[in-house]
Amino acid sequence: MPSTPLSILDLSPVPAGGTVTEALRNTVDLARRAEQSGYHRYWLAEHHLAAGVASSAPAVLIGQIAAATSVIRVGSGAVQVGHRTALSVVEEFGTLAALHPGRIDLGLGRSGQRRVEAAREIAAPAPPPVEPLVVDGLLIPPPFSYAQVLASPRFALSSALLHQPGAQPPPFAEQVADVLALLRGDYTDADGLDAHAVPGEGTDLQVWLLGSSGGESAQLAGALGLPFAANYHVSPSSVLDAVAAYRAAFRPTTALTEPYVVVSADVVVGATDDDALRLAAPYGPWVRSIRSGGGAIPFPSPEQVEALPWTDEDRQLVADRVDTQFVGSAATVAERLRTLRDVTCADELLVTTITHAHTDRVGSYELLAKEWNN
Repeated sequence: MPSTPLSILDLSPVPAGGTVTEALRNTVDLARRAEQSGYHRYWLAEHHLAAGVASSAPAVLIGQIAAATSVIRVGSGAVQVGHRTALSVVEEFGTLAALHPGRIDLGLGRSGQRRVEAAREIAAPAPPPVEPLVVDGLLIPPPFSYAQVLASPRFALSSALLHQPGAQPPPFAEQVADVLALLRGDYTDADGLDAHAVPGEGTDLQVWLLGSSGGESAQLAGALGLPFAANYHVSPSSVLDAVAAYRAAFRPTTALTEPYVVVSADVVVGATDDDALRLAAPYGPWVRSIRSGGGAIPFPSPEQVEALPWTDEDRQLVADRVDTQFVGSAATVAERLRTLRDVTCADELLVTTITHAHTDRVGSYELLAKEWNN
């Protein structure tokens, strides 16, 4: 039987001592090499105001990558529609699909209500502690609460800069419905007036929803018969809930007759297990920079990490992410990825790798692809 497809999620990481220009050029170079190695799709994440992440404008990067490659699918993982209009998203991605037919994915993420939910979470009593689980070899760690991060002044600043003054995003389900209607060409407003997106209407965009829990995104993807991407690398504690909720809600459509699930994983592959551990050493401090509310720092080198302070509190802050990162030789990582696939019944795996040196990142993806496809 053919191997489960492997795909890539890229944040265009900026290494310590590097520049945004270098990071963006490295992303285009990596996409070319990923196509040569047989990866199925190449997605760009959307992040803002982070010194260590250059993927703030996925549609622009998607156009560059699609132009530099020929067959690999290229898309967003995900466009955060909470600070966009449905029409602007459809026009942007419709343009990409018209220029690169049959190759563009539109991944949509829910973002508009997160700050409100964070405020509720902070006000609520702390939940009882949860013990980690191992399900058929897959670690399911205790959940991490993003409430403090989402309620931080820096997140508030980001929200203020991403929204027009006084603007309130509509419910996620309404935005997704508007996107789909504009793509189909049957959008009408409450008064029955029609609107047609040019470009956008009638293009062959593949629409996805992304989610980190068994909540609205997973359930909506299932109800609409859309493919779904579950984030083990961001929220490993809830990945099983997410895929279960999606499958339970799934309703077949002419475009998708059965559920289709992609599951993500953080991966670093080296020539040996020890080499990979050295390359992955900066990951913990990098995650700490995000979860402490300051935003992702430029990705340190292994040598720089040795001089950084590190406490038990730091370790606890990032434990779920570090403990679920797949690090090792190609054989070691491939075995763990097969466990992730089997436990989640994933149809496809989406791997994301960050290292300080671009050559090490390229090498990680190439070693994994070679092992996976053998």
